[in-house]
Amino acid sequence: MGTTDSTSTDDRSTGRGAAGRDRDDEGRARNARPRDGLGRPLPYGEEGVPRQPEGVVRRPEESVAEAQRLLDEGKPFHAHEVFEDAWKSGPEAERELWRGLAQMAVGLTHAARGNVTGGARLLRRGAGAAEEWAAGGEPRPHGIDLPSVIAWARELAAEVEQGKGVPVDAGARAPRLRGVA
Repeated sequence: MGTTDSTSTDDRSTGRGAAGRDRDDEGRARNARPRDGLGRPLPYGEEGVPRQPEGVVRRPEESVAEAQRLLDEGKPFHAHEVFEDAWKSGPEAERELWRGLAQMAVGLTHAARGNVTGGARLLRRGAGAAEEWAAGGEPRPHGIDLPSVIAWARELAAEVEQGKGVPVDAGARAPRLRGVA
Protein backbone atom coordinates (compact mmCIF):
# COMPACT_ATOMS: atom_id res chain seq x y z
CA MET A 1 0.00 0.00 0.00
CA GLY A 2 2.86 2.39 0.57
CA THR A 3 4.03 2.40 -3.07
CA THR A 4 3.25 5.05 -5.66
CA ASP A 5 3.84 2.65 -8.55
CA SER A 6 0.42 1.40 -9.72
CA THR A 7 1.96 -1.58 -11.53
CA SER A 8 3.14 -4.34 -9.23
CA THR A 9 6.04 -6.62 -10.01
CA ASP A 10 3.54 -9.44 -10.51
CA ASP A 11 1.64 -7.38 -13.07
CA ARG A 12 4.82 -6.62 -15.05
CA SER A 13 5.86 -10.28 -15.09
CA THR A 14 2.51 -11.39 -16.51
CA GLY A 15 2.23 -8.70 -19.19
CA ARG A 16 -0.45 -6.79 -17.28
CA GLY A 17 -0.41 -3.03 -17.50
CA ALA A 18 -1.17 -0.39 -14.88
CA ALA A 19 -4.90 -0.69 -15.51
CA GLY A 20 -4.71 -4.45 -14.85
CA ARG A 21 -5.37 -5.48 -18.46
CA ASP A 22 -3.22 -8.08 -20.11
CA ARG A 23 -1.32 -6.77 -23.14
CA ASP A 24 0.68 -8.49 -25.86
CA ASP A 25 4.09 -7.28 -27.05
CA GLU A 26 2.40 -4.74 -29.35
CA GLY A 27 0.30 -3.35 -26.50
CA ARG A 28 -3.02 -4.86 -27.68
CA ALA A 29 -5.38 -6.18 -25.04
CA ARG A 30 -4.83 -9.94 -24.87
CA ASN A 31 -5.74 -12.26 -22.01
CA ALA A 32 -2.48 -13.76 -20.75
CA ARG A 33 -3.99 -16.08 -18.15
CA PRO A 34 -2.89 -19.66 -18.54
CA ARG A 35 -5.53 -22.01 -19.93
CA ASP A 36 -6.33 -25.67 -19.55
CA GLY A 37 -6.65 -28.07 -22.47
CA LEU A 38 -10.25 -26.99 -23.07
CA GLY A 39 -9.36 -23.30 -23.14
CA ARG A 40 -10.70 -22.48 -19.68
CA PRO A 41 -8.74 -19.75 -17.88
CA LEU A 42 -6.65 -20.81 -14.91
CA PRO A 43 -5.42 -18.53 -12.12
CA TYR A 44 -2.31 -16.48 -12.89
CA GLY A 45 0.82 -18.35 -11.94
CA GLU A 46 -0.59 -21.83 -12.61
CA GLU A 47 0.87 -23.92 -15.37
CA GLY A 48 -1.46 -24.24 -18.32
CA VAL A 49 -1.43 -25.82 -21.73
CA PRO A 50 0.67 -23.86 -24.23
CA ARG A 51 -1.54 -21.83 -26.54
CA GLN A 52 -1.62 -22.15 -30.27
CA PRO A 53 0.19 -19.25 -31.86
CA GLU A 54 -2.29 -16.94 -33.60
CA GLY A 55 -2.13 -15.79 -37.18
CA VAL A 56 -0.16 -18.76 -38.50
CA VAL A 57 -0.53 -19.23 -42.24
CA ARG A 58 -0.40 -22.91 -43.16
CA ARG A 59 -1.14 -24.87 -46.28
CA PRO A 60 -4.64 -26.36 -45.99
CA GLU A 61 -3.25 -29.89 -45.60
CA GLU A 62 -1.05 -28.67 -42.72
CA SER A 63 -4.08 -27.05 -41.06
CA VAL A 64 -6.02 -30.31 -41.29
CA ALA A 65 -3.11 -32.36 -39.90
CA GLU A 66 -2.44 -29.92 -37.03
CA ALA A 67 -6.13 -29.66 -36.13
CA GLN A 68 -6.47 -33.47 -36.15
CA ARG A 69 -3.45 -33.81 -33.86
CA LEU A 70 -4.95 -31.34 -31.40
CA LEU A 71 -8.39 -32.96 -31.57
CA ASP A 72 -6.83 -36.38 -30.90
CA GLU A 73 -5.05 -34.89 -27.86
CA GLY A 74 -8.39 -33.68 -26.48
CA LYS A 75 -7.68 -30.03 -27.28
CA PRO A 76 -10.60 -28.92 -29.47
CA PHE A 77 -10.23 -25.31 -28.30
CA HIS A 78 -6.74 -25.27 -29.76
CA ALA A 79 -7.91 -27.01 -32.95
CA HIS A 80 -10.51 -24.26 -33.34
CA GLU A 81 -7.68 -21.71 -33.37
CA VAL A 82 -5.97 -23.61 -36.21
CA PHE A 83 -9.23 -23.62 -38.19
CA GLU A 84 -9.70 -19.94 -37.42
CA ASP A 85 -6.25 -19.13 -38.82
CA ALA A 86 -7.17 -21.05 -42.00
CA TRP A 87 -10.47 -19.18 -42.30
CA LYS A 88 -8.77 -15.80 -41.86
CA SER A 89 -5.77 -16.47 -44.12
CA GLY A 90 -7.27 -18.73 -46.77
CA PRO A 91 -9.10 -17.91 -49.95
CA GLU A 92 -12.48 -16.20 -49.65
CA ALA A 93 -14.13 -19.17 -51.39
CA GLU A 94 -13.15 -21.44 -48.44
CA ARG A 95 -14.01 -19.15 -45.54
CA GLU A 96 -17.30 -20.88 -44.73
CA LEU A 97 -15.65 -24.30 -44.80
CA TRP A 98 -13.03 -23.32 -42.23
CA ARG A 99 -15.52 -21.31 -40.17
CA GLY A 100 -17.81 -24.35 -39.99
CA LEU A 101 -14.93 -26.58 -38.90
CA ALA A 102 -13.95 -24.01 -36.25
CA GLN A 103 -17.53 -23.91 -34.95
CA MET A 104 -17.64 -27.70 -34.70
CA ALA A 105 -14.37 -27.67 -32.72
CA VAL A 106 -15.79 -25.04 -30.36
CA GLY A 107 -18.95 -27.13 -30.07
CA LEU A 108 -16.83 -30.10 -28.99
CA THR A 109 -15.07 -27.79 -26.52
CA HIS A 110 -18.38 -26.80 -24.94
CA ALA A 111 -19.59 -30.40 -24.91
CA ALA A 112 -16.39 -31.42 -23.11
CA ARG A 113 -17.02 -28.66 -20.56
CA GLY A 114 -20.56 -29.97 -19.96
CA ASN A 115 -22.29 -27.02 -21.66
CA VAL A 116 -25.26 -28.74 -23.32
CA THR A 117 -26.80 -25.72 -25.03
CA GLY A 118 -23.58 -24.20 -26.35
CA GLY A 119 -22.12 -27.54 -27.39
CA ALA A 120 -25.15 -28.76 -29.32
CA ARG A 121 -25.82 -25.37 -30.89
CA LEU A 122 -22.27 -24.88 -32.17
CA LEU A 123 -21.93 -28.46 -33.39
CA ARG A 124 -25.10 -28.03 -35.46
CA ARG A 125 -24.21 -24.53 -36.64
CA GLY A 126 -20.79 -25.72 -37.80
CA ALA A 127 -22.29 -28.77 -39.50
CA GLY A 128 -24.77 -26.53 -41.30
CA ALA A 129 -22.06 -24.15 -42.49
CA ALA A 130 -19.90 -27.03 -43.74
CA GLU A 131 -22.89 -28.67 -45.42
CA GLU A 132 -23.86 -25.43 -47.13
CA TRP A 133 -20.29 -24.97 -48.33
CA ALA A 134 -20.13 -28.58 -49.60
CA ALA A 135 -23.35 -28.05 -51.58
CA GLY A 136 -21.05 -26.30 -54.06
CA GLY A 137 -19.89 -29.77 -55.07
CA GLU A 138 -16.71 -30.47 -53.09
CA PRO A 139 -17.32 -33.18 -50.44
CA ARG A 140 -13.59 -33.88 -49.76
CA PRO A 141 -11.76 -30.53 -49.72
CA HIS A 142 -8.11 -30.96 -48.75
CA GLY A 143 -8.83 -34.61 -47.95
CA ILE A 144 -11.50 -33.77 -45.35
CA ASP A 145 -14.39 -36.23 -45.40
CA LEU A 146 -17.06 -33.56 -44.93
CA PRO A 147 -20.08 -35.88 -45.04
CA SER A 148 -18.62 -37.95 -42.18
CA VAL A 149 -17.58 -34.88 -40.15
CA ILE A 150 -21.04 -33.33 -40.60
CA ALA A 151 -22.70 -36.58 -39.50
CA TRP A 152 -20.33 -36.78 -36.50
CA ALA A 153 -21.27 -33.25 -35.40
CA ARG A 154 -25.00 -33.86 -35.63
CA GLU A 155 -24.78 -37.21 -33.82
CA LEU A 156 -22.66 -35.71 -31.05
CA ALA A 157 -25.07 -32.76 -30.68
CA ALA A 158 -27.93 -35.21 -30.09
CA GLU A 159 -25.85 -37.23 -27.60
CA VAL A 160 -24.85 -34.07 -25.71
CA GLU A 161 -28.50 -33.09 -25.34
CA GLN A 162 -29.44 -36.60 -24.17
CA GLY A 163 -26.54 -36.59 -21.68
CA LYS A 164 -27.97 -33.50 -19.97
CA GLY A 165 -24.69 -31.84 -19.07
CA VAL A 166 -22.41 -34.84 -18.64
CA PRO A 167 -19.12 -33.73 -20.20
CA VAL A 168 -17.86 -35.76 -23.13
CA ASP A 169 -14.26 -36.91 -23.44
CA ALA A 170 -12.99 -34.56 -26.16
CA GLY A 171 -10.14 -36.81 -27.28
CA ALA A 172 -12.25 -39.95 -27.40
CA ARG A 173 -15.05 -38.14 -29.26
CA ALA A 174 -12.81 -36.26 -31.71
CA PRO A 175 -13.90 -36.44 -35.35
CA ARG A 176 -11.78 -38.17 -37.97
CA LEU A 177 -11.31 -35.30 -40.40
CA ARG A 178 -10.04 -37.54 -43.16
CA GLY A 179 -12.42 -40.39 -42.42
CA VAL A 180 -10.42 -43.30 -41.04
CA ALA A 181 -8.01 -43.38 -38.09
